[in-house]
Amino acid sequence: MTAFIFAAAEILLTNSTALAGWIDPDTQLKFRSAKPLTLGDNREFTLVFSDEFEREGRTFRDGDDPRWTAIDKNDYTNAALHFYSSENVKTENGALNITTTLKTNSYVAFDEDKKIFYTDKKHIQSAMLQGWNKFCITGGIVEFRAKLPGKPQIGGLWPALWMLGNLARASYVGSSDYMWPWSYNKCDKLNQLSQEISACQKVHHYGLYPYMGRGAPEIDVLEAMGGAPGKLPHTPIQRPYFSTSLQIAPGIRNNRPQVGNLPPEGHWYHGMEYSEEDGNTTGLNPFFYGVTLVHKQKSYTYQSDALSANTQIGASHFSDYHTYRVEWEPSDADGKGGYIKWYSDDKFLYGINAQVLNFTGAAIPNEPMYLLINTAVSSDWGFPKPCPEFCDCECYECGNPDCECGFPDDFCSNFPNQFEVDYVRVYQAVNDSKHELGCSTESHPTEQFIKGHEKRYMEKGQKQPLLNVQNGGGTCDSDEDCGSGNGGRCTRNVCVCNEGNTGPMCMAYAGFDDNPFSHEDGSLTLSSFVLPGGFIGFAAIVIMGLVAVLIKDVVMKKKHESTKNTNGTVSPSPSYYYQGKQSMPQPLAANPQQKVVTYCMIDGKLVGDNE
Repeated sequence: MTAFIFAAAEILLTNSTALAGWIDPDTQLKFRSAKPLTLGDNREFTLVFSDEFEREGRTFRDGDDPRWTAIDKNDYTNAALHFYSSENVKTENGALNITTTLKTNSYVAFDEDKKIFYTDKKHIQSAMLQGWNKFCITGGIVEFRAKLPGKPQIGGLWPALWMLGNLARASYVGSSDYMWPWSYNKCDKLNQLSQEISACQKVHHYGLYPYMGRGAPEIDVLEAMGGAPGKLPHTPIQRPYFSTSLQIAPGIRNNRPQVGNLPPEGHWYHGMEYSEEDGNTTGLNPFFYGVTLVHKQKSYTYQSDALSANTQIGASHFSDYHTYRVEWEPSDADGKGGYIKWYSDDKFLYGINAQVLNFTGAAIPNEPMYLLINTAVSSDWGFPKPCPEFCDCECYECGNPDCECGFPDDFCSNFPNQFEVDYVRVYQAVNDSKHELGCSTESHPTEQFIKGHEKRYMEKGQKQPLLNVQNGGGTCDSDEDCGSGNGGRCTRNVCVCNEGNTGPMCMAYAGFDDNPFSHEDGSLTLSSFVLPGGFIGFAAIVIMGLVAVLIKDVVMKKKHESTKNTNGTVSPSPSYYYQGKQSMPQPLAANPQQKVVTYCMIDGKLVGDNE
């Protein structure tokens, strides 16, 4: 009971106002401020984060870098065909370079039919860089300058620049189920069981506030789709193109649009803005309307929506650098107001205002969100659907004649390929209280929740989700090995970092919140006042009754929901179903049906130990 009281009473938050702690010293002074491209926004914006990737040979393994972490794990989301490795990302020639290669990795999977573990393999290796629980923003301007990987006329690669709420860690499904992509602060009994942190909840553990709905919405700045040009159903857009999306929950439950078709009148959101500039071809994305997360108990199933647009691009986007930008104005504390606008090369593409979301009552995100950069490969992204004739699509392996039939045309000739990012810069409005820095802020704390559910955010066998960034200590032969001679010095074959530099080889500039905000809610102190004995007895009875109700509620939820798991693991039963991402649409296909896909391969490290 004491632990229960203190867990509810303690709050530890982190917030900051930027001075220069996240700014890359290599960012030129002329880029330290920016003007918003959104019409009517006359605020002054200042640089709060940058990474120019100028230092050659920088690495991003866990513990190497204060801004980013390159994960080392199997990706079992979205029918992924790749394995993520920190080997595949580094800085080179003044840019971040994610290389996707043909390389075989073995891992433990689970056969849902036979209920046994077995060793499976993936034959593609790539990288994901994520800023989870390191650098986050609430509101602002985010701009990437990037060159897309591979050849534009070949499909199957899935490069992405995106943002995700800090309460979920990308590719760690234990952290995202019931959390992704909620952006909803209303008490809704229909959705209460499927939104873990619901506005219906009075009790506020882990520093969370009562009656406040939380989640991990997603903003996709870019998801690129290569492939041969040709007319596609119900859109003027042809491949190659890229998608810009807001993914939120709750979604529309009934009479949803069918993939490949335009939404019927009155059954989808309206009021989105699309580019009308000459030379821009942007329109509604009819190939992805969202994801259904289907659990065994129907009361826990929920729908997310993707408000997505596609923009036509050309060969230069794969051979030259272009800018991709989002201007995000968060909603207020009541979930009102706000907008998201997407731009490329300073030209407007697509916009969503708060009024658009009145259709479901969701809000423009106001959660702390982190940045991600990755290249994925998925049979649900740019692959032929349905499976080609005389192909069972049971395996995917270049060089194996039995496993090549399900690939897009010329897919195997597209390796290795490089996704290059010249810079990432983030700006926020000066003296605007809605624009915040920090992954755990006073208005939207996440720190104590993550600490209380750490195993959701890490692999089995890890002691903590993120290692502390190592300051020097790497093996060296000369000063040149330690931050290219500028970040540190080699002393007795060990790197010692100069001030302002960090990482085992002193390759990274230090990064930190300048003014971390820490607020600790006062603990309940019973010695400061005296209560009558009768009152104490009555209160004890009431408290025990409440505890009994809470325990009953928890037990019932665990009994009904066998798949949800605070240890970040996935039960041997399917955790949930999800709709496939954008498959390669067949030209002028008649009424292609929305496909529901299940996780068919689960990393053995993430299986077991139900709640």
